[in-house]
Amino acid sequence: MPEDRSDSFPERSRLGDSTPSLLLRVRSGDGSAATQLFRRYQPSLRRLAHGRLPPTMRDLRDTDDLVQETLVIAFKRLEDFEYRREGAFLAYLRQILFNQLRQEIRRHHDRPGNVELIDVHPAHDESPEDVASWLETFDRYEQALQTLSEDQREAVIMRVEFGYAYSEIAEALQRSSANAVRMMVARSVARVARIMSARDAGA
Repeated sequence: MPEDRSDSFPERSRLGDSTPSLLLRVRSGDGSAATQLFRRYQPSLRRLAHGRLPPTMRDLRDTDDLVQETLVIAFKRLEDFEYRREGAFLAYLRQILFNQLRQEIRRHHDRPGNVELIDVHPAHDESPEDVASWLETFDRYEQALQTLSEDQREAVIMRVEFGYAYSEIAEALQRSSANAVRMMVARSVARVARIMSARDAGA
């Protein structure tokens, strides 16, 4: 589990306008609002993207490009998204980012010249089979995550993937206390792990 952060979560007004108000302005074509949102969410998405890419691909393409594509796609699709709370917006961004990551990984490993990389960096390169296994594990995790309730899923995403403090998650989900969120996340993560283990055993 990540350590609790001392900074507040991105939608806080101390970082500028609230996320909901910025999204409304983006929908109306306000470029400055889009810039604020880029700056607000880019660092968290960059960390998430870097941690999810297979090791040999982390220097293949600028992670910032993937994050920028994610935010551009997200802003273009805002008519289909209704902001309710921070966790839901993070889940929305995360899903778009992961779709971009999958496409990038598959594009890279479908290229005919990739075998040359194995000769250059034999200690660190994954074979196509390694990457396929990585994607399969990733997909199993996603499927297990979908068995959680919406609150549980958002809490896990905010805590495990974005590193939010329990107190921040409690505020975002309107829960009674940080300890209540801590227990919810622990139980939810344990459930995800059990489901993934069961599927591994049945494979």
